[in-house]
Amino acid sequence: MNNLYGITVPVITPFGEGGELDLQSLESLTEYVIRSGLHCLYPCGTTGEMLLLSIEERKQIVETVIKTTDHRVPVFVQAGAMNPKDTLALARHAYEVGADGIGVVTPAFFKLSDRELIEYYGEVADSIPEDFSMYLYAIPQNAVNDINPMVAEEIARAHKNVAGIKYSFPDLSRIQQFMLINDGTFSVLVGSDELFEAAVAVGGAGTVSGNSMIIPEHYLALWNAMQQNDFELATRYQRRTNELNSILCAKNNIAAYKIMLREEGVIQSSAMRPPMTTLGMEDEKELIQALSEKKYKEVII
Repeated sequence: MNNLYGITVPVITPFGEGGELDLQSLESLTEYVIRSGLHCLYPCGTTGEMLLLSIEERKQIVETVIKTTDHRVPVFVQAGAMNPKDTLALARHAYEVGADGIGVVTPAFFKLSDRELIEYYGEVADSIPEDFSMYLYAIPQNAVNDINPMVAEEIARAHKNVAGIKYSFPDLSRIQQFMLINDGTFSVLVGSDELFEAAVAVGGAGTVSGNSMIIPEHYLALWNAMQQNDFELATRYQRRTNELNSILCAKNNIAAYKIMLREEGVIQSSAMRPPMTTLGMEDEKELIQALSEKKYKEVII
């Protein structure tokens, strides 16, 4: 089975000014991420505005990313949806079109019991081949539902294709508990960028980071320092990414990503899917100026 590792990019979904998918910009973005040296792509995640997309749109996005990537880096598709029927359809579609695996966010809005979560993930895992990797995905600050280590362990022990978890709440104690599952072979990635270094230092597999799309050289410098066991240098870069990320996430991080990618000529428009909107002109100017002033303040080595 395939595992996520290093710096995984939950790519944004480009839209035209009329609200339609901009698949040409998505191809450009995919090429940009690969050229930047980042390790894996993760379309239709939170950063991709997944719950504001139709099922058909999500399938188009996945097919475009996989075709453009052409096996150069792994592609894991976020298949979680608002109801189990759609999740099962998206999971199967990801397998059929050649994804390397899937992530599945918890159901949202309605609070579920541990047993309901175990049964939900079990149904998804059973719907795909045993050698097709699946990651649990918890972001309780957005989705209401959380995954605790006991739930994750029961799911992983019963389903061999459940390879790990993307955990997006900043709880390092819980993150380390996940790392004990299946005798320490359970793959754990963090969604909280400020925990990237700390999580990897104690055995984590990496991060799933939207910020890395905008400052890839800083994330790669941090990753490479950790691979060389130079944690003094890694700490410098962790603090540096924290500083830059505070600029990117000051107002609306997804809107900020799109503005900066548009400014770099990677995508055509910074349009968002309603009800979300892009930043106002003054906020946009402040973002571009602040990031431009600080992005290359420290030389990357």
